[in-house]
Amino acid sequence: MNLPTTCAGLLLAAAAMASHAAPTSITLPPETAALKVSTLPGYAIAMQKCAICHSADYIQYQPPAMSLAQWTGEAAKMQHAYGAPISDDEVKLVGAYLAVAYGSAKAEELAPELRGAAVVAAPAVAQTVDVKQLLDANACLGCHAIDKKIVGPAYRDVAARYHADADALAKVQASIRNGGSGKWGAVPMPPFAQLKPEEVKALAEFVLRQ
Repeated sequence: MNLPTTCAGLLLAAAAMASHAAPTSITLPPETAALKVSTLPGYAIAMQKCAICHSADYIQYQPPAMSLAQWTGEAAKMQHAYGAPISDDEVKLVGAYLAVAYGSAKAEELAPELRGAAVVAAPAVAQTVDVKQLLDANACLGCHAIDKKIVGPAYRDVAARYHADADALAKVQASIRNGGSGKWGAVPMPPFAQLKPEEVKALAEFVLRQ
């Protein structure tokens, strides 16, 4: 008997059987980690966007007592190195929240715009809302598509559900602004509380036109 040849044959047979075996089903445990609650505006952004890529546990792995500059740099790294859908202004807000909640910064020491305090500014000039830019900036199309379910429902299915509802626009705006779960399944939709009213309205109108 040629033992090496026999062993090789057995290994090939085992591999062939394994290739026809039923795929293993893996059920992951539910997410239990949560960000520290805060009234800072960066908290709402972190709730909505950080969880797109990683668990809240990731933050706990960072060195303790990181400064405002260090946490802002960490948020900027997520934006530039990993493609996180956050703007430069949101990087600053998220960095400020993380520095207060998990680092060495004090909320009262932050600049007013990082605390969400009113800042005197020049009157805003009315501008048309760029819906495509909003969809991209908030990773909407990572969970939704126009004509098929991904994580959340297809926009056409949402439009169909509310087709004859006189309060459709208000209801869809509320869903975007406040988030929630249960309407389309168990997976929760994060709140988009940082969006301006006109941006929420433009997104809701876009969805209902599909």
